[in-house]
Amino acid sequence: MKTVVSSRNAAVAPRAKATRSRTLVSKTNGALARRVACRAEVDPKQAMDEQMKRLQAQVSEGKIKAVNAAEVGNLIQNGWTLLDVRPPEEVQKGAVENAVEVPLFVIDDDTSPGGLLKQMSAFGMGGWWLGNKHMKLNTKFMGSVRKGIPTDASVIVGCQKGLRSLSACEQLAKSGYQKVAWVTGGFDSADPGDLPVKEGQDIRFAGNGGLSDVVGWTDAHKKANKDQSVFDGPFGIVLKVAFAVIIIDGLTAVPTLSKLFGGE
Repeated sequence: MKTVVSSRNAAVAPRAKATRSRTLVSKTNGALARRVACRAEVDPKQAMDEQMKRLQAQVSEGKIKAVNAAEVGNLIQNGWTLLDVRPPEEVQKGAVENAVEVPLFVIDDDTSPGGLLKQMSAFGMGGWWLGNKHMKLNTKFMGSVRKGIPTDASVIVGCQKGLRSLSACEQLAKSGYQKVAWVTGGFDSADPGDLPVKEGQDIRFAGNGGLSDVVGWTDAHKKANKDQSVFDGPFGIVLKVAFAVIIIDGLTAVPTLSKLFGGE
């Protein structure tokens, strides 16, 4: 009996050891997966911070020239080429004459479940108010730039707010462009007349969208209407309509109230 028990224990022991090994490997793999997932969540922010530091260093070192919107027109007259890296949807609302238009990002048209989820997330995270949509990197950006602008040209890079254009400047510098300028603050900071905009459009409004644009509650509207009262502009129209509805509703309620309180 002792021999049988000993043999059975001897047979069970390797299986128990193997089970413990598999459990240990599973736990180790799970921990590694969690660490990788955490890195995946952190990396984009870290990459963005590192990129901004590099770009700011290049501006400080003079590798990228920082200019404001008011200087762009004069630079164009002196032979500089304006590279507009905004998406087509923004360019249509305010295009600069003779600019080379190559978007750094384009709207993500992925209709897969994952793509639709990203688009819904962008809408829920403020897209309904600002009009933002999920974007993806234009993989043909530098190829299109090289076709339209020679590497020995002096290039001003601009976008609506100044962030995408700064990122594009780094790509141009890496691709051999020696004279690169960046429009600080983007076209949002341009006053009427600073840029040769087609059809006299106000380029400050080109980045607007969503409900905020409908009611006129954007930075561009505030700057354009800084000398006007709250009742002026699109938002003022909304307020006036709301007040009119309240007044009409109040007037129609008068007969009802009169009957309730003994009137005819």
